[in-house]
Parts: sequence; C-alpha cells; structure tokens
Amino acid sequence: MKITTVQTLVLNMPMLIDGPTPMLGGRPRTSIDMLLVRVETDGGIVGWGEAFGHRVFPATRAIIDTLLGPMCVGRDPSQISAIHDEVQRLLHGIGRNGPAMYALSGIDIALWDIAGKVAGVPLYRLLGGSPRADLPAYASLLRYGAAEAVARYTQQALGRGYRLIKLHEIRVPEVKAARDVAGPGIPIMVDTNCPWTVPQAIEMARRLAPLDLHWLEEPVWPPENLAGLAEVRARGGIPTAAGENYGTAWEFRRAMEAGAITYAQPSVTKVGGVTEMRRVMTLGEMFGVQVVPHSAYFGPGLLASIHCIAALASDSPVERFYCDFADNPLNDAIHPKDGRIAVPQGPGLGVDPDPRLLEKLRTG
Repeated sequence: MKITTVQTLVLNMPMLIDGPTPMLGGRPRTSIDMLLVRVETDGGIVGWGEAFGHRVFPATRAIIDTLLGPMCVGRDPSQISAIHDEVQRLLHGIGRNGPAMYALSGIDIALWDIAGKVAGVPLYRLLGGSPRADLPAYASLLRYGAAEAVARYTQQALGRGYRLIKLHEIRVPEVKAARDVAGPGIPIMVDTNCPWTVPQAIEMARRLAPLDLHWLEEPVWPPENLAGLAEVRARGGIPTAAGENYGTAWEFRRAMEAGAITYAQPSVTKVGGVTEMRRVMTLGEMFGVQVVPHSAYFGPGLLASIHCIAALASDSPVERFYCDFADNPLNDAIHPKDGRIAVPQGPGLGVDPDPRLLEKLRTG
C-alpha cells in the first residue's frame, strides 16, 4: 500500500456564545479554525489528522502542501517511525518547533489512523490497550477577564457534570470567583499563557495559593525559561504545568531534568503527533512526571489525545476546551457526558469527519 495524496482542509467553526465574548490568542474570538490533514492510499484507506490550526494555519498548511505532503506521496504508510524520523531530520535546519512540527503532527496522526484501520482496531489498542471505556474530562474555560463571567461559566460546567475546571485568567478575583462557586472539593487549574517574569510569577503564585489550585500553568515568559519555571515551582507553593509550546520529546526531557514541571502537557497537534507523544509519555514514567496532554482542539487531534491517554498506565484527564458549536465534523464524539468522554471504539481514531459538515464548514 502506498500514499497517493496528502490534502489539507481548513474549517471554521462558529461558536455558540450566550454571554461575554471570550478571549483566545489575546483577542475576542467567536469561531475556531481547524486544519485537517487527509492522507489517501491506493488501498482505498483514508487517514485523518489535525495540525495545530489556531491563528497560524496558513503557515502550517503551506509546509504540508509544498514540502512534507509531496515527500510522503509514494511512501508505505505503515512505515510511521521511518517517515517520522526522516521528516524530523529534514526539519532540523528549519526548526523542530512551530508550524513545521505542527505539519508533521497532522501527517503523523493520519498515519496512525491508517494503521488502526488496516489492523481493524482502535488506536489505543495499538498503543498498548486500555481497560477504560471513557475518561474524565476537564472543562477548559476560555479567558473572560471578569469575575461574574467566570462564576457563570464555572457554574454551567459543574451543571454539565464536569468535576475538574481549568481557567485562563491572570487575576486573583476571577480565580477566586471560580473557587467560590466550585467549593473546596473541585480541582481548579489556572493556565496563564506565559504572562509574567519569574519574580512576578512567584508573587502571583503566593497570592493564589490560598485558593488551593491543582496546578499553575505556564506562568513565566518566555516558555523556554526552564530555570525560571523551576524556581516558581520551588518557591511559589503551587505545582507547575507546561508543555503545549514545547516541540519534540527533547524539550520535555530538558524540562523534567530541570525540575520545572509537575505536569507535562504535550500537544499532539504540535509536538510531532502520536509518535512523539508516546516518547513524552515514556519520559513522564521515567521522571515521575504525570502527563496530561494539552488538547485545545476539536478534530482528529482531540481523538488522538483521547487514545493516547487511554493507553497510559495511570489515570489522566482529557482537556475539553469549553466551547459549544452549532456544527462540528465529529458530532457527538467530542462531547463529554457527565464529565467523562468516551474512548472511540472504531478502527483507527474511531470516527471520521462528517462529509456533509466538512463541506458546510470548509473555508479553504
């Protein structure tokens, strides 16, 4: 079997918003962009992947369409490790992070989808199997910048059955609003998206400590400042989490060696796909760091994250970005029920995008 085409599709999914417009990427957002990768074979099997799409999808798409996609045509799709290694070596002069790695991630996910379909088993079984039919999900609220809005959406998420809440706020009143609504028994995480210097981050961690946070995520700018993050972890009094901006397992290894993170957060659409995600998970076992993948997306990347988490030896929750849509190409597969999300049981990723909704939502 050979790869015959590697195609990219851009979707735009309008959000259903019944309150304040949330912030995403530093500006108000009313929709989510998705970059899908479709890998077709001469055996009639099609694999679906997802490359990180928010804001940067034109650059990622260009790399797939002009460089990595043509390189994969004619290759045996079962040779995932060989293709992955060859592409990483090619990328070393371009940079093994950012859009180039996002592009590899999308193709890698699609190849694993093909592998599962060829074998006739769900991806998590190829990765070692799992006794779990579903996984706990946490509601990853967007940034609202107002205590009233945070309280409202926290209450709404709890009402939908979530028992873990993540905020994207950077001020104490908003975080306190969530804690006041949730009470003492609900884990609350705070993702700050790298806003502070090390001294500022330590000060904020100490101010937030009475609110009993489960973790403080990416408190330091720049995200490469591992020594600074380790200092915040040691002196701030709150466990730290990071990794969505890391490229390859080597960056996670450096973070773990530096003692910078309590929780590792590889993003399967950024880090190099399922192949590199597995390496990060192995590192987590070796260093005693819990792997909790970042998954702020709604397509094959979310499905791949679910399968990878299901194959872990220990329990870990699935991040579900807290957005509602009138239409999404995976339909019910992305919707948790009572705070848990099902592990797809079909072959490969388990669910293919709905062709009708692809046509409706496609913008390029």
